[in-house]
Amino acid sequence: MPTTYFVCVDWGTTSFRLWLLSAGGEVKAERRSSQGMALLARDEFSPVLESALRELSVDLMSPVIICGMAGAAQGWQEAKYLDLPTKLDGIPAQAIRVDGSERDIRILPGLAQRLESAPDVIRGEETLILGAQLKGQGDGLYCLPGTHSKWIEVNAGAVTRFNTVMTGELFALLSTSSTLSTYAKSDRSDLYKDAAFEQGVRDAFKDPTTISSLIFSARATPLVFGNDKATEMPARLSGLLIGSEVAAMDRDKPVTLIANGGLEMSYKTAFEITGFTSSSLPSDDLALSGLIYAAEAIWGK
Repeated sequence: MPTTYFVCVDWGTTSFRLWLLSAGGEVKAERRSSQGMALLARDEFSPVLESALRELSVDLMSPVIICGMAGAAQGWQEAKYLDLPTKLDGIPAQAIRVDGSERDIRILPGLAQRLESAPDVIRGEETLILGAQLKGQGDGLYCLPGTHSKWIEVNAGAVTRFNTVMTGELFALLSTSSTLSTYAKSDRSDLYKDAAFEQGVRDAFKDPTTISSLIFSARATPLVFGNDKATEMPARLSGLLIGSEVAAMDRDKPVTLIANGGLEMSYKTAFEITGFTSSSLPSDDLALSGLIYAAEAIWGK
């Protein structure tokens, strides 16, 4: 039966974002919350989704397409990983349908890199890259910074390799649960503006093998030179971790940075310092573009 609406959902580890769209692809409403996978048991995904849909008076005939961690093994229902290389425009055909729902709900799969030397997974980022491709971005190297930064290579429209770096999680752990926490806690999003950030990037990029020593040196600085140096620690720690991350990547390849706000500026600053050629795309609507493409591939226009 024809429907007036369809629904797109980007469901991450710590976030839930839903768009209600007309059959013609116009966004009619949006909902955001922190009800990500980390907070939900398997039987709680459906009530969270249906609660949001009831608020918007969405009927049962309106289908739902989902990307992200809802499809993880510990999520709502597992959408098993696709092996590399994976054509981005072929991912929607591999979406699973959620069991036991009156509504037609599909979840997109993630991707797995099954290399003994570098096993890795992504789930959700592939939809952003698909969105970037739909907006005219071509093959190449993509950087998606975050709690777990993803570096993704695309060749001939297919994801051929990727690398996950735990930069954001390491910063959070070190600044709140380590010997650095006395001085490293910060809620600033503009640490990239500080000279200590830039120096941290330079030091880690110069010799990333010493990153553990460099981090402790940041801890020792206020002890050796006085507490007036303590305010520099959050920016220096951020610079060290990002500098170490980019040092492991191929500087000869132009990078498309997909990020917003402070994360975008932190990585742009690091790229400028270390000699990377980069361009930026805001991440806001890329997931939606990829989800709309997937919906049309599954249910037609």
